[in-house]
Amino acid sequence: MTAVTQLGYLGLTTKAPGEWESYATRTLGLEALRGDADGALRLRMDGYHHRFTIREGAEDGLDYAGWEVTDSAALTTIAERLEAAGHPVTAGTPEQCEQRRVGGLISFADPDGYATEVYWGPAEKEASRDAGFVAGSQGLGHILVMCNDLDRSMGFYTTLLGMKTSDYVALGKARAGFLHCNARHHSIAFVQPPGGAPRSINHFMVQREALDDVGRRYDEVQKDSIPLITTLGRHSNDMMLSFYMRNPSGWGVEYGWGGREIDDATWCVEQLDSGSLWGHHPVRSVEGSSP
Repeated sequence: MTAVTQLGYLGLTTKAPGEWESYATRTLGLEALRGDADGALRLRMDGYHHRFTIREGAEDGLDYAGWEVTDSAALTTIAERLEAAGHPVTAGTPEQCEQRRVGGLISFADPDGYATEVYWGPAEKEASRDAGFVAGSQGLGHILVMCNDLDRSMGFYTTLLGMKTSDYVALGKARAGFLHCNARHHSIAFVQPPGGAPRSINHFMVQREALDDVGRRYDEVQKDSIPLITTLGRHSNDMMLSFYMRNPSGWGVEYGWGGREIDDATWCVEQLDSGSLWGHHPVRSVEGSSP
């Protein structure tokens, strides 16, 4: 089945673009790129031209998510599949393709209205000056978004985009589902609280190759008075050792190491009753609850 192969890029909007540049470079360790005509901040973490686009907007949140496919034929196949299932698709303009640095793309809305893109032909640059992220063929990391119907969301991404179920986790009265499209345990996750939820991104995750990089960031975040959402902990499903912090838009970033990888030949989908083996305790001085 023709399927997406990785979470390739994210577009974010924010009321605080200046704060994002300092946060992304100093705290996350990403490389800032400026100079495009649209004035957006682009962030690089590996050999791809960029993985994040940050632009000023009236709201703070997810603007779009971009999923990679192998070539233009795969893009056409997925576009036809979406259209046949009643999901209108729009071809990307030359300007959009230039901004994303891709050969071609389509855009559409997922069942909760999240702006979604599928693309082929990403441009690449030399390795980032700050190497050490687990990215490349596994994509930039993962995102967790809120949904109104977990089964509907999981079905859309598996049936139409070719992703595969990793597992499910009970988070109190909420339900969470996790999907993968390469060896990374999950590239997208959905949480359905009781009664559903407004469209919003809870967090994105970036993964380091070295555990000490996470430990040093944990110390630096506290020294720089960047709000923590949770303490260090280890997740029960993907085994990621991580902590969560606020970004300048007010929602979360997970900074982690040691994520479990999936071999589809032997993987069994499980239902887990806890999100973490240890840690990930809410930091009470920060409003809101942990992811």
